[in-house]
Amino acid sequence: MTDLLVVMLERVGIIVAVAFILTRFDFFKNMVNQDRLDRKQEVTAILFFGFFGIIGTYFGVAFNTNTHHLNSVTQALSGDEAIVNSRVIGVVVAGLLGGYRLGIGAGLIAGLHRMTLGGFTAFSCGLSTIISGIVAGAFYKRGKNVKPMTAFLIGALAEGMQMGLILVLSKPFEQAWLLVQAIGLPMILANGVGTAIFLLIVYNVISDQERTTALQAQKTLRIANQTLGYLRKGMTSETALAVCKILHRELQPSAVAMTDKAEILAHVGLASDHHQAHRQVQTQITKDVLQNGELVVASGDTLHCMDEECPLGSVVIAPLKQRGETIGTLKLYYPSEKAITDVTIELISGLSSLLSDQLEIANAEVAYQLAKEAEIKALQAQISPHFLFNTMNIIVSLIRTDPDQARKLLTSLSYFLRQNLEGTTAVKGTLEQELLHVQAYLQIEEARFIDKLTISFDVDDTVLHEMLPPLTLQPIVENAIKHGIKDMDKNSNVTISIRTAGTSVEIIVEDNGTGIEPERLLEIGFSPIESTTGTGMGLYNVNRRLIMTFGEEAALQIKSECDKGTTISFCIPKTEMDN
Repeated sequence: MTDLLVVMLERVGIIVAVAFILTRFDFFKNMVNQDRLDRKQEVTAILFFGFFGIIGTYFGVAFNTNTHHLNSVTQALSGDEAIVNSRVIGVVVAGLLGGYRLGIGAGLIAGLHRMTLGGFTAFSCGLSTIISGIVAGAFYKRGKNVKPMTAFLIGALAEGMQMGLILVLSKPFEQAWLLVQAIGLPMILANGVGTAIFLLIVYNVISDQERTTALQAQKTLRIANQTLGYLRKGMTSETALAVCKILHRELQPSAVAMTDKAEILAHVGLASDHHQAHRQVQTQITKDVLQNGELVVASGDTLHCMDEECPLGSVVIAPLKQRGETIGTLKLYYPSEKAITDVTIELISGLSSLLSDQLEIANAEVAYQLAKEAEIKALQAQISPHFLFNTMNIIVSLIRTDPDQARKLLTSLSYFLRQNLEGTTAVKGTLEQELLHVQAYLQIEEARFIDKLTISFDVDDTVLHEMLPPLTLQPIVENAIKHGIKDMDKNSNVTISIRTAGTSVEIIVEDNGTGIEPERLLEIGFSPIESTTGTGMGLYNVNRRLIMTFGEEAALQIKSECDKGTTISFCIPKTEMDN
């Protein structure tokens, strides 16, 4: 019995290898993270675990009940032979991670295959494999990981049931009894341990991957926070040098460089003696990136460095873009191509996009200064560094505690910034675009006012195609939050309504905040006013642009009562085809 237990435990090494392989499959990550599998992924999982059960059968040993000899498993067993195997592990894991359908599917594949191999236990072992999938599926709970000790007990239980079925169904009973006496305990222990180790390895590997992803995201946000102040000034030799120093310190490559279309703007790290600022771009690989706008990895002779003694062995070159046009490159050098992993390439690609977005912001700020209408410039000035830094700090704090929420806020911030940039050139936008812009802003604000702010929408979807000046709705909502409910500790409500009103569309923003003093109410929206928390021109500019576009009928209507709240509304005419 001891020898047999040792043989079974040796098979655990195979289980370890398969567990590592599984962590690379998307369908398996979805199961571990308790997400729903689509039909294709579900079929893939059933086939995988079914064949894993078959592998567990063939990696077992044939046990002769008369001689007690152990032999390799062949395509057919004699009447005196049974298989000592780890087949049940794949079936039980399928049920524990995917529920009844995966457990039964994998059990049918592995169980029916076992029946084809023959032996006096063929039917009982095949049937018990199918039942094991059902039993494991009963312990499946969406949203909860199975503990290793629980997995051990379920694996041992499944194997124990197999021993019971062998005694009940296999004939002759005396031969079945001798078999269970010889292999029962080793198989129960080995398959219980194998199931637990399988899940433990998978959970640990996926957890490490998630931690690595979280750390990379945190590092990216930290870099964004540090570089934003520089790139807002545009891409010059001074700002490029500051950014290269930050990247060199945070990422620790051999060297970092930035170029524009013509020359090296900055180089930090090794080879600074001949990779110098203000020299013309000389390598063909950099010129190719500038021309094609695609990231490349180069090493050895493809670097085309003019200095034969250059210590830089490989480089990742990523394009920097503005409005779709490549205006420069970001270059990170490494000792050799071995140091450049897929994670490194993905990180650098993300950084080049991030830096490009920051340069877009810088370019937009220049556009603000040149804008003819003061209201557009004032509205864009609302995108202050404080708002960005506060938002980034919120996201950084969520990286470890709630990565999904952090990703959602990053998406909202990206959409919010892009809509603000596009608003500098657009004449009109749809109500749907305005609403999406507001929702992106509110998702960020709700993360700041946890358990304090409630947002309600009452929207008629049939009017969302109507047009109005861009950046009209968001400043009104921001005013309600920044001035209306900022001093409230709880039960802060903001309601946004969009509905048909005859031949017009009425847009209403209501809050239950502190309200506006009667004297101040007469000024808001009709003239710039002094403000300690903003420009004092937000509602004034919105009102002016509405009147200039649609006439006096579209002017802001403001109603407010102290300690009860404020309602700001306006109407825009429907298009003729809607009337």
